[in-house]
Amino acid sequence: MLLLQGLMGPLFRRLGQGLIAAGHRVHKVNFNGGDQLFWRLPNGIDYRGTLAEWPEVFRGLLHDLTVTDVVMFGDCRDHHLPATRICRELGVPVHVFDEGYIRPDWVTLELGGVNGHSSLPRDPQWYRDTAAALPPVPPHRQVPASFRRRATEGLVYNVADVLTRWRYPHWNNHRPWHPVVEGVGWYRKLRGRKDREKRSAALLARLQQADEPYFVFPLQLESDAQIRLHSPFAGMAPAIRLVIESFAAHAPADMRLVVKEHPLDNGVRNWEQETADMATLFGVADRVDYLPWGDIVPITQRARGMVTVNSTSGTFGLASGVPVAVLGHAVYDVPDLTFQGGLDAFWQNPVPPDADTFAAYRRVLIERCLIPGGFFSDEALDKVVRHAVARLEGRPLLPE
Repeated sequence: MLLLQGLMGPLFRRLGQGLIAAGHRVHKVNFNGGDQLFWRLPNGIDYRGTLAEWPEVFRGLLHDLTVTDVVMFGDCRDHHLPATRICRELGVPVHVFDEGYIRPDWVTLELGGVNGHSSLPRDPQWYRDTAAALPPVPPHRQVPASFRRRATEGLVYNVADVLTRWRYPHWNNHRPWHPVVEGVGWYRKLRGRKDREKRSAALLARLQQADEPYFVFPLQLESDAQIRLHSPFAGMAPAIRLVIESFAAHAPADMRLVVKEHPLDNGVRNWEQETADMATLFGVADRVDYLPWGDIVPITQRARGMVTVNSTSGTFGLASGVPVAVLGHAVYDVPDLTFQGGLDAFWQNPVPPDADTFAAYRRVLIERCLIPGGFFSDEALDKVVRHAVARLEGRPLLPE
């Protein structure tokens, strides 16, 4: 097997160890110092060439190493896009990790592509028919996750990347900011964490005590391929403008809009200020709130509806029976699940998802492209690796 770029952290090293222990021959391509630091296993291949040279080099690797399968995290990175295309041409299976379509405690591992590149159909009857022929989901336990661990692994990865740019002269991060700029943003955000938590708690308490009706709009990361490649927006700013403009023109006068910051936003852009500016521009500054911190699940469960570009937060809403309107391309944008009548109509008539269809949809996802576990604790990684090896070998989910 050939592993390309993974998550910032030890996921692919742990996966490599699991595959080797199961008797597989494993190679890993490192594109920068962060990849190299977290691999630390035999058969690491340091790619130091240009992006233009990469497709031919990749073809050579597939041939010379007699690669049977390719594994990557995300399929929209600059080096992953041509690799996926070449694998399709040559009939080499591509297995793509990503954050779980359904969270927490599940991660995505899908054959062929994820999100906008997924082969999952949009026919609700297909999900109902397919799920009816499947056995119940095996018992599944929650796994711990550490935000501090995620931030630390990201910081270590970026430092290793910056310090080794001389060794990888043609490397260009798929993210739009230099790692140093991101580091400054994270420092500023973490420094103000207590204030942000305090203001978020006050907002949540006010919404609960006043029992005010509201819609929730979870923001996504500016660097996310879901925004850049699988939506009509060039970034989150035009999405914020569209949602607030539509809310101002069509939502009931007593309705509020809660804009929720993504928990992994790096703080480089001040989304709170940009949201306030848009609310003022369209005359609804007194009805738009900004939630800079906190869990998306409880704020979603009490909402009249959720508007999202294509965030996996949409599945939180669907699981809770909350109406969801999607503005981009999402694997869960299926009739009988999400609102199909357009954003302007959604504010006045949010239709909830069909519970039976969502249960069938969830069951099919688990069968085809989800595995138990997580990325940010040893227990969660152990579970991911164990199930990933089984899935890559064509075996069903393992008992807990």
